[in-house]
Amino acid sequence: MTSIVETEHPFVVELESFSGPLDLLLTLIRAQEIEITDIPVAKVADQFLAAIDVLGLNDAANYLDMAAWLMRIKVQMLLPRPFDDEDWEDPRAELVRRLLEYQQIREVSDWLGSQADLRAGRYARGWVPEAPDPGPPPVIIDLVELQSAVERVLEAIPQPVLHRVVARPLDVEGATRRITTMLEERAAIDLVELLGPHPTVADVVSVLLALLELARLGRVRLVQPRPFEAMDIRRESAHATA
Repeated sequence: MTSIVETEHPFVVELESFSGPLDLLLTLIRAQEIEITDIPVAKVADQFLAAIDVLGLNDAANYLDMAAWLMRIKVQMLLPRPFDDEDWEDPRAELVRRLLEYQQIREVSDWLGSQADLRAGRYARGWVPEAPDPGPPPVIIDLVELQSAVERVLEAIPQPVLHRVVARPLDVEGATRRITTMLEERAAIDLVELLGPHPTVADVVSVLLALLELARLGRVRLVQPRPFEAMDIRRESAHATA
């Protein structure tokens, strides 16, 4: 689509798309209602140069080639004619011929496009949508088969492993008596010596509970000189207890 807007420039051409420099030149000529066979080359050449400058087409080779051709014709038109006009040829002849050919091609192209649109409006293309995918057939399951399938699934489920936790009895009273007896013989004992060579978990827990209870009552004192060293269990004197 082509449009001409009058601004401070003689003609500013705003085009959505160009078919080439002949399209732009033909647009300028039509906008001024000029006969193609009698083109004022000087005026049209200036407008063409202004148009490609405004449209930013200064780097397009085909537009620059057309501009150079117009300038050459403009200069030739300014030169005086020879006295013998029989051998003089109008410099615009080749340009006029090409413009007329392009105009004919453009008119035929526009006519074909309009006929195609007209035909498309009258005779729409037939289109049959593809049949939708029916999908898989419905599954019919008998009640007995369903029950059998559920039983097989239940049988395949692994049974949970149950561990029975048996509580080991603690002998806190026995540990308390053993600690008291050992402290009556000595003023201090070692925790490792108190536990014995092969203590069980119940033995360790019983001894620790007994020590904590005796320490709370003020009957023993737990001493660890440095971190991660063995703990000494010392008998608390009656004076300290008091």
